[in-house]
This record gives sequence, structure tokens and C-alpha cells, in this order.
Amino acid sequence: MDLLLFVLGLLFVLVGLAGAFLPVLPGPPLSWVGLLLLHLTDAVPMDTPFLVITALGAAAVFAADLVLPAWGTKKWGGSPAGIKGSIAGILLALFIPVLGVFGFLILPFLGALVGEYFFNPKKENPWKAAMGSLAGFVAGTLLKGALSAIYLYYFVSIVWQYRTDLFGF
Repeated sequence: MDLLLFVLGLLFVLVGLAGAFLPVLPGPPLSWVGLLLLHLTDAVPMDTPFLVITALGAAAVFAADLVLPAWGTKKWGGSPAGIKGSIAGILLALFIPVLGVFGFLILPFLGALVGEYFFNPKKENPWKAAMGSLAGFVAGTLLKGALSAIYLYYFVSIVWQYRTDLFGF
């Protein structure tokens, strides 16, 4: 049973790492499930504080990734119309998984651009606000990638520490 949990845990951590760069998969939460599966083995003792802290980290990064494009739009001078457009683009990308990473890259950008261009009476610089949305997306992706890589590191180090109990060598 330990071998099955190890293999499933490794699979979840690796898919989570891929999910950090493929927006249709929730990267850090999947990586966390891999850590949980490893701790459910008889060979690795349950470390509740570690699992709670890493779960909170995964949840925080998952939430931040959804908010960062809108935050980037606002930070780069977008109006409420551009922020709403960026949020609409994120939501639209969630429901059109066929677009994959391009949907999460392009739709919030286009949403911020359209929101600024058509619904902002001042129309100062719609491109700047749209670039803020793009910067927020890139920041979220880097954050997810970093956390998923850290979880992979923890997974490997825990496996290495308990390798004799897990594999007998």
C-alpha cells in the first residue's frame, strides 16, 4: 500500500508542477495532495503542522493567482471598468478550457483592454491597464511554479529521509 501511495503522491506532485504553468490545473493544491498521500503511508509519520502550513500556502497561492491579474490592472492605472473587464476575462477563461494557457493569458488582457477602451470615459491609456493584467498573470504563474517546485523538493527530501522504510534500501 505504501508503494501505491508513494506513486500516486509523486504523480500528484508532478502534475501539480505542470499545473503551475497550465492554468486549467490547480498546481499548488495538486502538489499538496501529493504531500498528503506521502504522509498517509505507514513509512512516513504524519506531520500535521507541516501539512496544515503547506495546505494554507497552497490555498493562498491559488487565491492570489485568481486575483493578481485584476490587481495588476489596478496597479498599472486601470479604472474600475478595466478591473471588471480583467475579472470577466479570468472567469471566461475558467469556462473555456480549450484555450488553455492562452485563455488565461489573453482573455484577462482583452477584458481589461475592452473595459478601459469602451467603459472608461477618460480613455487615458487602455493598453497600460491591459499590460498590468498580463503582468499579474505572469506573477501568479511564477508564484505557483515556485510553490509547486518547493513542494516537489519537500516530497523528494521526505522520500529520501524515509527511503529505507518506503523501499527497503
